[in-house]
Amino acid sequence: MRYYIMFLLLFVLALNAADKKKFGKELTLKEKTKISDILAAPEKFDGTLVQVEGAIVAVCEHRGCWIKISSDREFESIRFKVEDGVIVFPMEIKGQNVVAEGTVSVKTLSKEELIKQGEMHAKEEGTTFDPSSVKGPQTTIQLMGEGAVVLK
Repeated sequence: MRYYIMFLLLFVLALNAADKKKFGKELTLKEKTKISDILAAPEKFDGTLVQVEGAIVAVCEHRGCWIKISSDREFESIRFKVEDGVIVFPMEIKGQNVVAEGTVSVKTLSKEELIKQGEMHAKEEGTTFDPSSVKGPQTTIQLMGEGAVVLK
């Protein structure tokens, strides 16, 4: 009976390990920050390491260098950008939940920088971009990714 219980316990632990896929560094923070809190007061979090959780709503199709994580509020998300080639997110993780850690980056981009970025994102996502849609400087908020655990 003891062997059966030990086998069952090892089996359950193995299943739990298979339900998670790790990317990058180990997660170190004990508390999660709501994405809506970051987006509501980005200057408060700028330069701060945070842990967030949400569904992966998009994955970079070009290099797997970023994912978009849904917020706890409807129609909000944050981009989790990693250094090219250091972490590569596979397309099949889209729709799965993730716990991720990264440093909040708040930057104001000029109109010219936004056009360049929009063209690059359109190329990565396989969409079109209209430069005339850019109306001036804009503040972008993203997480500079360090590590993530995708939960299946």
